[in-house]
Amino acid sequence: MHGNNLNLTECEVYQVEARPEFEKPWRTMVWEAGKRKELMDSIKNYKPTYSSVSQARILLLGPVGAGKSSFFNSINSVFRGHVTSQAIAGSSTQSLTTQFQTYSLKDGREGKLLPVALCDTMGLEERTGSGLDVEDISSILKGHVPNGYQFNPRAPLHSETPGYQVSPQLKDKIHCVTYVLDACKVPIMSAKLQEKFDAIRKKINLMGIPQLILLTKIDEACALVKEDVTTVYKSEYIKEMMQEAANRLGTPLFCVVPVKNYSEDFELDMNCDILLLTAVKQMLRFVDNYFDNISHLFSNVEVKA
Repeated sequence: MHGNNLNLTECEVYQVEARPEFEKPWRTMVWEAGKRKELMDSIKNYKPTYSSVSQARILLLGPVGAGKSSFFNSINSVFRGHVTSQAIAGSSTQSLTTQFQTYSLKDGREGKLLPVALCDTMGLEERTGSGLDVEDISSILKGHVPNGYQFNPRAPLHSETPGYQVSPQLKDKIHCVTYVLDACKVPIMSAKLQEKFDAIRKKINLMGIPQLILLTKIDEACALVKEDVTTVYKSEYIKEMMQEAANRLGTPLFCVVPVKNYSEDFELDMNCDILLLTAVKQMLRFVDNYFDNISHLFSNVEVKA
């Protein structure tokens, strides 16, 4: 029906029902200040396996608006002690991130750099010739792309591009890939975007790089979680979305981690912090897996820390 046109030709009636929840959380989580401190300390004290690598490099990949930049801002906020907005984030039909940016976390305003770097990219789009190009992803993974590189969907990076790193070292490569997916949009992922993810996963699998899924906006997807984020592992709907995300990207369920980014809050929340920190800790575990996978290649070249 549009305006004053009341000629009804078809009508569907839906009944909205409250989603059930599990009696007990299906994943064990400790929601205490001591756990938050333990997670922060484990990240601060993390050391990559190889002495030549000072920071674990984690690549964030995902559709436009999924929350890649917001995730960096959120985890950066946890360590700064207040909500920050260093990376450009927001809502748009096109990617707000147009450059390859490597963001380092800092322990407080004047603190030292932490041993983890989050690499932010242009968002993936289903249309050909728009968004992040699959070939550019390969160059990023191999360490060829310079920080600040301006993405051009119609002309992927090549060896003649200014700043191109011809002989990247282990410290320049990506050690873990994290797909960032909006929990509200997982069920309606288009076939074209699915195809793009499949192509990306094939390339990453060949390189032996571990892959994780970050499920964002869980509070928008589930009213139960919006009311209390500690119910995330009691929500049947969130578990369904996590399982669907795992199925679509071809990963086990343990590779899916839900988070709530800071997007409207002025103050930090301990429970949100614990989810965010848990996600980073999982990423670092996957980084260790990567170093284990390549140990035979660098055993005679790199000196282990």
